[in-house]
Amino acid sequence: MVAAVLALGITQITAWGTSYYCLGVLAGPISQDTGWSRGFVFLGFTVALLAMGLVSNAVGRAIDRHGARAVMTLGTVLVSAGLFALAHVRSEAAYLAVWVFLGLGMRLCLYDAAFAALVQVVPSRGRMAISYLTLFGAFASSVFWVVGHALNEQVGWRQTLVLFALINLAICLPLHWFGLARREGAGRGAAPAGARTAASDGPPLEGRARSVAIALFALIMSLNGFVFGVISVQLVPLLEAAGLATAAAVWVASLKGVAQFGGRVVEIAFARNLRAITVGRIAVGILPPALLLLLTGTGSVPLVVAFTLIMGASQGVITIVRGAVPLALFGARGYGAVLGVIATPVLVVNAASPTVFAWIVDRWGWDVARASLLASCSAAWVAMEVMSRWYERRRAAAATAAASPGQA
Repeated sequence: MVAAVLALGITQITAWGTSYYCLGVLAGPISQDTGWSRGFVFLGFTVALLAMGLVSNAVGRAIDRHGARAVMTLGTVLVSAGLFALAHVRSEAAYLAVWVFLGLGMRLCLYDAAFAALVQVVPSRGRMAISYLTLFGAFASSVFWVVGHALNEQVGWRQTLVLFALINLAICLPLHWFGLARREGAGRGAAPAGARTAASDGPPLEGRARSVAIALFALIMSLNGFVFGVISVQLVPLLEAAGLATAAAVWVASLKGVAQFGGRVVEIAFARNLRAITVGRIAVGILPPALLLLLTGTGSVPLVVAFTLIMGASQGVITIVRGAVPLALFGARGYGAVLGVIATPVLVVNAASPTVFAWIVDRWGWDVARASLLASCSAAWVAMEVMSRWYERRRAAAATAAASPGQA
């Protein structure tokens, strides 16, 4: 497990930092060099998220059919080719087309694919491996925003993207191919994972119950995805609207990454004996109170800081929940396809949420916009509670049936 987590940890830092987060430091230079508006530059990223959502189901099935090792290796090649092409675009149409291509590559090699890879490599310890992997991902923006800024200062944004492409080929390609080559034990992994799930979370859901649970969990992740999609690009303006000066808002926003990492450490250290769905209830449940702090804490630095820390911790653990809960509820069989189904609406919501939120701000102001975030995460909490209680009833009924005399 250690070798696989370490290999994927390095590749996730690299892939996220060079592709998903690259516009964090390169959007300004791209806009200045090409004359395109910053809004158009970020439109490319929105297009990539939509592309990721559209191909998500197919990628999930491909991971189950061909293995995450082959899919993630191909994803590295596509991301590298996309970054190289992005470095050479001269027109708006080409720019957006390249981001579509990058979206496909990113879906093949970012978290959802990595989670499936770990379940295939170490099925009996899938949840633990996912938790440890997310610790690495927390550093992606921190590392590559610094690297990207330094490279842009020296060689410009185009050569920076070329170097990012080469970094992916040099680091991620061999680590995906060789780091995922070995699998746990002599079996194929599905049986051990199923046995562990049966012992701790009940047998994997099947049939109509499986479909209902997938739909509910996709709804929960999508509702929270609206909140986190907004926060990923508009956290500083949100904090400014809450009464902080720009410098203070930037400083407080930087605490989100620390809180994400801290939340994941707490999950690993203290929640390992809790069932995944219980961890999910906690992570989803603390987000509405965090938004209440933002709504009521206008002008109060301590309350705004508290909001940022709680929200960041929630987001950090929800990343783990996104991989751990499907594994607990549905087992290792078809895990890649399940993640693909769940990721489709989440990615579409992530793509649309910044634009929708900006429209709400323009039309009704910041108070209504913040209330919309609270409403969305509160609905997610209600849906999580409904799913959890429904699942607990099914689990109890299954345990009773199994214990009854005469039952096969």
